[in-house]
Amino acid sequence: MSAPKDTRQFSTPLRETNRRFLPGETTSEKPLHVAFVLLEHFSMMAFTAAVDALVTANLVRTAPLFSYQTIGLDSTQVKSDLGIEISTGTHLSQLQTDTKDNYDMLIVCGGYRCSIDVHPALTEYLKSQNTSQIIYGGLWNGAIALAQAGLMDDTQCAIHPENHAFIKEKYPKVHVSDQIFVTDNNRISCAGPNSALEMMLKIIERLQGKDIVRAIREILSCDQLAENSQNRLTQLSDKANLPESLRELIQLMTANIEEPLSVEELCNFVGVSRRQAERLFQNHLETSPSKYYLELRITQARRLLLQTSHSITDIALACGFVSSSHFSNCYKDYFGTAPTFAREQHRQ
Repeated sequence: MSAPKDTRQFSTPLRETNRRFLPGETTSEKPLHVAFVLLEHFSMMAFTAAVDALVTANLVRTAPLFSYQTIGLDSTQVKSDLGIEISTGTHLSQLQTDTKDNYDMLIVCGGYRCSIDVHPALTEYLKSQNTSQIIYGGLWNGAIALAQAGLMDDTQCAIHPENHAFIKEKYPKVHVSDQIFVTDNNRISCAGPNSALEMMLKIIERLQGKDIVRAIREILSCDQLAENSQNRLTQLSDKANLPESLRELIQLMTANIEEPLSVEELCNFVGVSRRQAERLFQNHLETSPSKYYLELRITQARRLLLQTSHSITDIALACGFVSSSHFSNCYKDYFGTAPTFAREQHRQ
């Protein structure tokens, strides 16, 4: 169902924040399919970071972008580095090496305790799936399995420092990188669990664009430590690349949702002219101060509407709207449906 013609469009900073709640997007494209081969003692942290990027990408869009499955080596029970057994959807002996499986990405998940010996069935399977249409990846030392199948020759490879000497000695055609992750054409690799997320975000950006990655980061990076090491949640106003006066304006808006300040009051508090404020918002956020402020308030209202049982009137007042009817009209303008109907749909 396409959005009504008169539906307002969110500006860049808040578009992805609200995208999953906007009128449905239709697409004829199938979700990209990702397969994870789990080695015995694979890194649970690296695996979940990679999967979390895919799952979160689906959460911020009304149409799913990715699907995934897991593959074991010798059985459908694989023990992680935490000693937790994971049930996989299939294992190698159930897959035919003489047919091409419908993967868009095939990623081997390794870990500190994973064996670096050749696993003949895995090597044969990786060779059988070798095609320019598939993106091959390695988490931690999972790239060793790709190297053993000849899939990393003449390619940059990020891998755990513990395995650098081994790769250089055994597979001299592989170009070992000192980067934490590498995306080299249709080969991707990372050195450990912390870089697994960044690697996946990089490839998602390449496949789906920067906007989707911006939305994923907003969800997954809210608790990332800032440069000043303060243990508080990060906000747009914490972004060091934004001018200080713009960050101060955003902080004031965020702190004054229930009783909004006028643009003139905001400017007076920060010590900038209205024209300067408008230029700051346009140059850095591609919107105006008043539009951003309204979208900030309607976003907060959407959260209260779908996450609490407060009345429409109470939500309207809590978010600085003069009346419930004014709030309802604004909500419908942005989200294409009335607040009461949106709440009913969400509960269902």
